[in-house]
Formats: sequence, C-alpha cells, structure tokens
Amino acid sequence: MVSWSAVFGVFAVALVLVLTPGPNMIYLVSRSISQGRRAGMVSLAGVAVGFLVYLTATNLGLAAVFTAVPALYVSVKLAGAAYLGWLAVQALRGTVSAFEPTALQQDSNRRLFMMGLVTNLLNPKIAIMYISVIPQFVDPAAGPVLLQGFALGGVQIAVAVVINLAIVVLAGSIARFLAVRPTWLKVQRYLMGTVLGLLAVRVATDGGRPLPA
Repeated sequence: MVSWSAVFGVFAVALVLVLTPGPNMIYLVSRSISQGRRAGMVSLAGVAVGFLVYLTATNLGLAAVFTAVPALYVSVKLAGAAYLGWLAVQALRGTVSAFEPTALQQDSNRRLFMMGLVTNLLNPKIAIMYISVIPQFVDPAAGPVLLQGFALGGVQIAVAVVINLAIVVLAGSIARFLAVRPTWLKVQRYLMGTVLGLLAVRVATDGGRPLPA
C-alpha cells in the first residue's frame, strides 16, 4: 500500500508545480480570459487527458524498468531533485505572469480540447515530473510498484485538475487583482521558488530505499 508520507509528498510537489506558471496555466488562463470559462473548462479536459496519457505510459514502463535495473532508482531520485532545483531557480528568476496572456482567436470545443491535450503532452515540466519526480516516492517494499505509481499519479492529477479548475473559474478576477498589485507577483515567485528549493534538498538528501534484487 502507498504510505501517507508518500501521498503527502506527491500532494505537496503537485500543488507547488500546478501553482508555478507554465505552459498549461498560461494556456488555460488565456482561454478563460479571452473566450470565457466554458472554453477554459473544455481546454482543461484536454489537459486532464494528457495527464492520463503520461500516467499510463510512464507506469507501464516504470515497473519493468525498475525491476530489471534496480540502480535506476537512485538515478531517478537524483534527477527528480535536480529538476525541482531547476524549477526553483526559474521561479526566482521569472518575470512573466501567467495572468498577462495574449489575446487568442475563438476556437471550437474540439480544437480547444485538442490544444489542451497537446499543450500538456508537449509540456516538459509534466514529462519530467512523471519520469523523475513521482517515482522517487514509490517504495518497492510497500507493494507492487505499478499500483503505487498509478495511485500516486492519481493524487497528482486530482490536485492539478482541482487547482486548474479554480484558476479557470477565477482567471478574470485574478488578472484584475494582480494588474494593480505587482508586488503580489514577486511574492508568488519567491514563495514558489523557496518551496521548490526545499523540496529539491529533501529529495536529494533523503536516503534511497533499495529495490529488491
């Protein structure tokens, strides 16, 4: 079974990442502001399917690879720490707000869905998270790696969908709020950067759990 510490760990990482401006947030906010909440929700449906694609593809290969090459466990763990550290630096250095999007043309629901899907599938932040970050919370001694991978991935998807849905619904109000309060943007960047940095240190220094031979 998946431990509560692993669930809370993935929850924390997922929460920080979904609140850190990236391709998904920028696209969803842009659609919600320029074409309305309904367009944002249709786009979010595409993003959610993208998460499921990554979750399935990664975990079907993850169990086999970790079983065949146990040494990859430590490598994946360190790669995840490095990625979180890189995100921390980017957050601290960032100057672009997701709530200052460019105007977009009006598109059909099908195109909105596909654009959301493609945006997520081409998002390196999501790809690396599934490959390098979530696996470091998997404990081979706690049960089947495959089931743990799907369970923890499900936690990430739930967090991402709920937060993104709130962003879609509140996009217009948030944009107006931040437009006259630029200091809040700096606070958000520094807070996200600090949390990501602390998570990177935790992942890098946490003793790796050995995989079964």
